[in-house]
Amino acid sequence: MKDSPVAPPMNSYEILRRRFLQTLWLTSLGVAAGPFVVPASVCSARADEPSMSLSLVGYNEHRTNLPGGRHANVSTNRAMVVKADGTERRSIGSELVNEAGTWTQFAGWSPDGETAVVLRGWESVENAQWEEEHKTFRFTPEGWLVDSYLVDMATGKAENVTGVERVSFYNSGLFFWPNDPTKLGFTALIGGNSKPFRMDLDGRNKTDLTKNSSGFASGFSSSPDGSRISYHENYQVYLADADGTNRVHVQTGHPFVFAPRWSPDGKWLLFVSGEHYNCHPHIVNADGTGLKKLADRGGYPGVIEFLDVPDYHGGSSDVPNWSIDSRSVFYTAKIGENVELFQITLDGQAEQLTRSAEGTLHYHPTLSPDGRWIVYGSKRSGVRNLFVMRLSDRKEHALTNVSAGHAAMHAYWQPRTVEK
Repeated sequence: MKDSPVAPPMNSYEILRRRFLQTLWLTSLGVAAGPFVVPASVCSARADEPSMSLSLVGYNEHRTNLPGGRHANVSTNRAMVVKADGTERRSIGSELVNEAGTWTQFAGWSPDGETAVVLRGWESVENAQWEEEHKTFRFTPEGWLVDSYLVDMATGKAENVTGVERVSFYNSGLFFWPNDPTKLGFTALIGGNSKPFRMDLDGRNKTDLTKNSSGFASGFSSSPDGSRISYHENYQVYLADADGTNRVHVQTGHPFVFAPRWSPDGKWLLFVSGEHYNCHPHIVNADGTGLKKLADRGGYPGVIEFLDVPDYHGGSSDVPNWSIDSRSVFYTAKIGENVELFQITLDGQAEQLTRSAEGTLHYHPTLSPDGRWIVYGSKRSGVRNLFVMRLSDRKEHALTNVSAGHAAMHAYWQPRTVEK
């Protein structure tokens, strides 16, 4: 595809928008298949947990050390699923990788666990080379095509819902609308701005929820009852009704506010707030009031690098997550040279869950649907793998075992147990 002309120099607002584009890309980036060996201890140790072993975890694998920069490694990204005991690993949506420069990324589940959300990305070689030379992203219709698919787990059929009545060449962040099985939410890049959209389950009737805003919105999600939405726009968090009206700016006094997440009971909103690369877990009430800093990350910038080769914009945002009962938050923070996993209650009682060998970096903690297990990434001896911990006794086992030069990241628990 044809290269686009080089853009003119950017003013400060354009730089801010490009940073948001980078954030959109990094948070939607999942990552490509490599050698996998199931440890014998994993295969034999899970007989006492049948419900856990039947669950699936969606995630991504990618190469980390191929020469050529970002695109050479990102284009190896593949959407994967594995049983939570570490067995029966397989790729999904593999038929979507049907041309050079294309990859897939696991991005979520339907509420019943029968359907997976898989992102298909494509970038031209010419555009990737331009980005490497100029050390920045350039999102154009000629150089990019990103869509979100619904993949039926039983049949493997993939449906491109963002390609129906298309509004953008870059569509990510797809989710099933809570409490309304007829609707989906997603984020579309339009005219250089990212916009939250709502649409029907078949991809029709796409509605822009920030029609009157020229800001760059990302991190879009709905409250558990489906009546409210949240997102960050120009590094500030906003709340609104489900149709985008009655927008409220969450006041923090900080220049960098990012990645809002609703508590499971819908009473709280969690996000990170502070300075860029120096932001910490905060919460507010569902109406945006009552700001409270929950924890300090001890100098951890909140980014886990996902490549081992030079990268003009390295890192995937490592943000905190809720417990199932909405009474505590899981997050990562720096201790010495490590990044360890913590749990903190809403009244500020923190507990360190991991105590690791020197140089270990944990990232992306996510709770299982029953709240008994937590899956997280861990970089050990230079390799990024996924691990599962039983919270009752902190017993840990490896979920993946990729080798050097590969990575496993971005885990998503299947919302329900699948019976054999």
